[in-house]
Amino acid sequence: MAASVAGPEIERLIQLLARLPGLGPRSARRAALHLIKKREALMTPLTSALQVAIDKIQVCKTCGNIDTQNPCTVCIDPRRDPSIIVVVADVADLWALERANATNGRYHVLGATLSPLDGIGPQDLTIDALVARAHAPEVNEIILALNATVDGQTTAHYITDLLSEANVRVTRLAHGVPVGGELDYLDEGTLSAAMRQRTLF
Repeated sequence: MAASVAGPEIERLIQLLARLPGLGPRSARRAALHLIKKREALMTPLTSALQVAIDKIQVCKTCGNIDTQNPCTVCIDPRRDPSIIVVVADVADLWALERANATNGRYHVLGATLSPLDGIGPQDLTIDALVARAHAPEVNEIILALNATVDGQTTAHYITDLLSEANVRVTRLAHGVPVGGELDYLDEGTLSAAMRQRTLF
């Protein structure tokens, strides 16, 4: 067993940092050391920002986004198109679509995708709230922006069945060749999907 090279407080900092996605034990040690060396410039403002996040950040009751206000900034933005709801699995997906400026619609965050192997069923997602929102008179399209994985597609089919009685058009993101992609490097599933969903040039 490796000997500890720092006090328990520093070891705890390293252990907590190692829980963050993308940081293993070695990266966490480097990050902790950097924070300690730059205490005034980094650690103090970071501590303050984390405390503000703990105190003020909340989940939007309308869409499931996270923000410092409820309803969130996206839900109350009058420039958004209320007729479109973009369904995503996670807040990270919402943020990715916003970075790309891909839509002017509103969002609905499911919280995850259906995954029987992980014990995630319909009751664990915000599907009931989505169905209720889909029945609002101003909504006419639900865009399923879910991952092209087995769990993502299973979730999309499940939601589509539930929305059959709502007066909305249910669409999904196109699948196929990514911008800048070379055919030789793509997997067979992506190439098949691209060929099936070909469009006029």
